[in-house]
Amino acid sequence: MTESISWKYAFKVWYRDFLVWTRYWWTSLFGALGEPVLYFVGFGYGLGALIKEVEGVPYLEFLAPALICSAIMHSASFETTYSSYTRMEIQKTFHSIAMTPVSVREVVVGEILWGATKSLLSGGVMFAAIAIMGLVHSPMALFAIPVLIITALLFSSLGMLMTSFARDYDFFTYYITLGLEPMFIFSGTFFPTHSLPPLVQRLTWLLPLSHPISITRGLFSGKIVEGFWISLLWISVLTIAIFRWSIRRMENRLVV
Repeated sequence: MTESISWKYAFKVWYRDFLVWTRYWWTSLFGALGEPVLYFVGFGYGLGALIKEVEGVPYLEFLAPALICSAIMHSASFETTYSSYTRMEIQKTFHSIAMTPVSVREVVVGEILWGATKSLLSGGVMFAAIAIMGLVHSPMALFAIPVLIITALLFSSLGMLMTSFARDYDFFTYYITLGLEPMFIFSGTFFPTHSLPPLVQRLTWLLPLSHPISITRGLFSGKIVEGFWISLLWISVLTIAIFRWSIRRMENRLVV
């Protein structure tokens, strides 16, 4: 990226999306929380009645941190795919804003920041609910917040990158089916990754979602997991790389 970013203008794009969201925030938040809450109740209490403990903790406590991370992943991804694509191609909002002093680069950055913010709202509500339910036993859980912020930025950027390739809404079906859902299943959400075959374990290490889940789960239990700093470095590098790539791709697509 050779040009600088005006964070003032990027924030204005963020604020524009925020103002639109305030008109339907209740239905938006309800929709974002619906799926993880159903998984939490269905698997946490249903399967949890059969599986008493996993890795030394009750199954409900094992599941809770992972569902916070996955809620952030899904919310950020949907916002910067379907919603951003609609603003770009259907409503032509990107083009209209770019006619002002705001550049395409700043439009994209504002969109990514809004996608991350919206996903953190969903994750934050789940975090609070889980804490109220007494499933958080260590103040170290607060250190999970920076990790969740990185996770939100990572998947918001990744969603924007997918939008830069999309030619219609059907494209996102492939991303969700072949990308997000395998991550959701194989990143240690419902079971420890070490129960998988060795080759699959090595592959799951590359999945962006597996590291936030591992780190957050450990912090909720009051411990630093093995490989904490490597995992944190990996998702941080991924976030920066995908953030920059998504901006460059969107510029190439929108700037004639």
